[in-house]
Amino acid sequence: MNRLGLIFLVLLLPSFSLAQSITRSAAQPGFGLWSIASADAPRLSAESHPAFDLSTPVSIPSMSAELALDAYRRQANRQSQALAGYSASTLIRAELTASSQRGEFRLERHYTAPRSLAFKPVRYEGDGFVKTNVIARILQSEVDHVQKDDPALTALAPENYKFSHKGTTQLDGRTAHVYQIKPRKKRSGLFKGQIYLDAQTGRLLRVEGRVVKSPSIFINKIDFVQDYAEVDGFNLPAHIHSEAKAALVGRTVVDIENRDYQTTLAPQATARAGAD
Repeated sequence: MNRLGLIFLVLLLPSFSLAQSITRSAAQPGFGLWSIASADAPRLSAESHPAFDLSTPVSIPSMSAELALDAYRRQANRQSQALAGYSASTLIRAELTASSQRGEFRLERHYTAPRSLAFKPVRYEGDGFVKTNVIARILQSEVDHVQKDDPALTALAPENYKFSHKGTTQLDGRTAHVYQIKPRKKRSGLFKGQIYLDAQTGRLLRVEGRVVKSPSIFINKIDFVQDYAEVDGFNLPAHIHSEAKAALVGRTVVDIENRDYQTTLAPQATARAGAD
């Protein structure tokens, strides 16, 4: 279990600018306005053209699959430059289903870009074996990943994965593009599965799949589903559900929830925000 969950910290990204979506729509054929100087312009009257209802919400057009993927990649780059750090409340629940041993650990999570991650224990309830052999190893794997690994080797990028659009679906009330992804190499930290991008913004909503290279000879399968939340314009992990099959303890189920995020902007991003 010493690397379970470590691949998901590299997928942080900000929300896509709403203004960019609207600008692209305005550039499409048929969106242009009549020139008031044109003799061909239609003449409107209060009777023939009632007042606009400004209270009606504007419908934002969906992006194409290619445009959404491009927006996601640009968001990831912006977030890596703008996010200086964050803190969050973390709740980890773990269970060994064969023995019905369980544990629940509440912690405070503190991240400072690019290489610092620390946890402060708040309260633990449950079996001591689960705390020591499951939860503690997960936490250590996250710390090791941040401190030692190269994020570029596990990022959701063309250098690491092949992307194939599979259609759209509804996810928590949002229309999402679904992409099948396959790693180009069988390398630790990569996975095979699907990603879901918001069709209107390109924001990453969900990642799910199976880790392609086991972190230990005692673990033969790790499946996961990771959901994201938008916080202060950044995209941060909200919940991960994972299941692993281990030779010695059997099926292990882990749920990690992160909430109450507090983010910190990088100095250059703070300066740009002040200028705006």
